[in-house]
Amino acid sequence: MNAEIIAVGSELLLGQIVNSNARFLSLHLAELGINVFYHTVVGDNPIRLTTAIEIAESRSDLIIFTGGLGPTKDDLTKETIAKHIGTELASDQKALLSIEEYFKKTNREMTENNRKQALVLKDSLVLPNDHGMAPGMVVRSSEHIYMLLPGPPKEMEPMYLVYGQKALARLTETNEIIVSRVLRFFGIGEATLETVIEDLIDAQSNPTIAPLAADGEVTLRLTARHSNQDIALKLLDETEAQIQSRVGEYLYGYNNSSLIQELVKGLKDKKLTISAAESLTGGKFQQEFTSIPGTSALLKGGVVCYTNEVKQKLLNVKTETIESYGVVSSECARELAENVALLTNSDIGISFTGVAGPDELEGKPAGTVYIGISIKGKGTFAEKLTLGGTREAIRTRSVKYGCYYLIKQLKESQNL
Repeated sequence: MNAEIIAVGSELLLGQIVNSNARFLSLHLAELGINVFYHTVVGDNPIRLTTAIEIAESRSDLIIFTGGLGPTKDDLTKETIAKHIGTELASDQKALLSIEEYFKKTNREMTENNRKQALVLKDSLVLPNDHGMAPGMVVRSSEHIYMLLPGPPKEMEPMYLVYGQKALARLTETNEIIVSRVLRFFGIGEATLETVIEDLIDAQSNPTIAPLAADGEVTLRLTARHSNQDIALKLLDETEAQIQSRVGEYLYGYNNSSLIQELVKGLKDKKLTISAAESLTGGKFQQEFTSIPGTSALLKGGVVCYTNEVKQKLLNVKTETIESYGVVSSECARELAENVALLTNSDIGISFTGVAGPDELEGKPAGTVYIGISIKGKGTFAEKLTLGGTREAIRTRSVKYGCYYLIKQLKESQNL
């Protein structure tokens, strides 16, 4: 089955909000084996929306609409679709009662136009809105399936996951079980990874292999189909084993995990504490680390050591180190990592020093980064990076590399 997603809303075309709904739906439709070949954005205009529907019908079996189900005059999605497919709108009593209850509960007056939100396409399957007012709906014609979902992601996402996904699985009438697994890689570029496994991608059929690059990382989504779930999982395992035999050293996690989450998990498993000395990252590592629940027992503390004075007075970096090598150096990174671990009595100290840009520092170009790591009983080392991109991109990628190096150390050092 081929699908097209039509996002309705002039605010999308004006750049006032980002169309995150299309990305979300594409990811989850792939899990059902539904191919999304087109994303369309159209303003709140019935003529232009009708044209978009006609184009979508010429090339897609399933058309999913997001937005335009609200109470205002410019919310015309269901009215336009009803007219186009030759059906009527009818009030859904469950939805209307839910809307009325909401206004009573919030002690607000319900205006007449709010009743419009309870209107649905006649004979459609209604998708309840547990996080808002306007319900979604699915209707099938002889040749197409139309799914209408609300625009706000906080309403659309749970509606699709709880009700929409099951509805599509029934309507597509497949006895295949579709299972997906996302492999997450770091330290290898998208082009390099794709080249190494190019023959596997070219020969793919079942499972399929879909590469995706995002913010310095690369993921591979493996999707297998079979009437038997155990066989589908076995197909995934076999394909993953082939991939791991070539690029397994860069694999750090699965599915919705992240580098910082994997680091936290590794430290918890080994019951290790950590502290950080951050120059160019300005506390970003600690911010990311503490965004994960349950990290208070792991992170002893840290120092944002942006100036040489703080590096020397608080973290005891030697004057001769700065005079001989500079603060953008492996020598300084090692001292920072060692000394912050001593200062906080942590098992591990990590440091970030370098040039975020846009200007040079100590004659070194933007993107020159040193990450120091000191592990109790294992010694201290520093890694040099040469990164490109904006100032913020350099800072973000520095933190990710720090996590990646620590994850590798935790995996390689069995007695930590």
